[in-house]
Amino acid sequence: MLRRVAGVGVLLFLGGASAQTMEITVADIARSPLPRSVEVGGKTYVDHGLVAAGSLPAGTVDFLGDTLGSFSSLAIEPGSWKRDGDTYTGVLWTLPDRGRNDPEHNVFFDYRGRLHRFRFTMRGGIAAEAAPTGGAVSLVVDGGRELRDFGGKAFTGAEPATGLRKERGVVLPSPASGIGAGKVSLDAESLQFTRGGGFYVGDEYAANVYRFNAKGRLTGIIVPPKAVRPLDADGEPAFTSLKPPATGRRNNQGVEGMALSPDGTRLFVVLQSALVQDTATREVPADASGRSITRVLVYDVSHDAVPEAPVEHYVVQLPIYADRGDGSAPNKTAAQSEIRVLDNHTFLMLARDGSGYGAEGGKPIVYKSVLLVDTEEATNLAGTTYETSTASVLGEGGKLRRDIRSATWKPLVNLLDPTDLARFGLGVEADKKGSTQLSEKWEAMDLVPALDPARPDDWFLLVGNDNDFIAKHCVMDGQRCDSAIDNDNRILVYRLTLPGMRSTAASNHR
Repeated sequence: MLRRVAGVGVLLFLGGASAQTMEITVADIARSPLPRSVEVGGKTYVDHGLVAAGSLPAGTVDFLGDTLGSFSSLAIEPGSWKRDGDTYTGVLWTLPDRGRNDPEHNVFFDYRGRLHRFRFTMRGGIAAEAAPTGGAVSLVVDGGRELRDFGGKAFTGAEPATGLRKERGVVLPSPASGIGAGKVSLDAESLQFTRGGGFYVGDEYAANVYRFNAKGRLTGIIVPPKAVRPLDADGEPAFTSLKPPATGRRNNQGVEGMALSPDGTRLFVVLQSALVQDTATREVPADASGRSITRVLVYDVSHDAVPEAPVEHYVVQLPIYADRGDGSAPNKTAAQSEIRVLDNHTFLMLARDGSGYGAEGGKPIVYKSVLLVDTEEATNLAGTTYETSTASVLGEGGKLRRDIRSATWKPLVNLLDPTDLARFGLGVEADKKGSTQLSEKWEAMDLVPALDPARPDDWFLLVGNDNDFIAKHCVMDGQRCDSAIDNDNRILVYRLTLPGMRSTAASNHR
């Protein structure tokens, strides 16, 4: 069935019971007034709009003397979130990726893996319909934490090429010589704290999930199933970011989204876009719309923090879009950049285009939305050949096999709301300076309760950008890495009504 959504150039395809996709041909701009709601599973979820925003200058220096680049992921430290009148405070941890690297020109730095710590303050937070001027977020740099392997050695962001090392029986990416030699290469993209103070970090190079203790020392590794591991044509590890593997995660498209269920028993892991074997071939090389079917792995971590295999495994079909926004056929996939789990079968997922401030090419912003995903009716592929081998989930014509039902979703938060953004001096289109335009890479999310007795189901959704260390004055591992512009680190805060989240999850933030 095909349904045209009037006025925004969006084509929504509902492919029977097995698949769902959305085609965006012109910019998906929010036109309806706030609040906006969707219904899933008999529950009504509400977006009350952008209620606060804040930024950190691009040239900020971190606790190790490097330019502070975030936010590939972020999280409020459990137990630190408090409210005093109209002021909220907490400890915010953010995760940078592998440093100011340029794979296309083979430029890499020995950037040490780390977390950044901030004192986070938000004033306001009242729903947009009740507070036209909005609230403000302030961030104060407050140190950080280095990430170290089993032996206490720092991780490196450097490209591993074909280098390998083995730790506790696990083969890991590691430069054999040159920059970062002898260290484990880490391209960190997702962060999730546990109740005991430890945390998980999701990686792009190996598509591993690393488990750290509260001090940042590695304690275990969740190795992905064969379907996800990057392998060459001979079935050997292919961790490099410079050459596509034969199967498994795409280059720079690893564990981009990861989150625990509110009760802490399930760890959801989502790849940024389709695995190599799940990519539909397109006649035009620049057409990346065939990368839309990605994988969702769910691990039971209630008894083992690093289980060997997922207990649930689903596919979800991401939106596809025309990067020129001119009504032409879609040629790109709106890759997912972060998730936050609401219960054992629903989660929020941030899907976005590759345009905005800081991006090359001057393409218009077309799509940046937070989707509400439901896996309840999806086919569980755990333990099947689609997990234990490199078999593709695609069937005839490059479409999802008819015997596999994908997870369903509905858009909940559209970041492209000009009226909402204008209240905070931001916009979808570039002005003369350009810096007020939404940046390209929104990659981080977290949920914290509004602590409002009158509206106990209300939560704040924090959304942060990854500025790729783009700063006019940039320092990395003692070397200069200057760019032509300053792409500031930003956080946007939305107020949502999320029915059923208040009991278990809220208690984790008190």
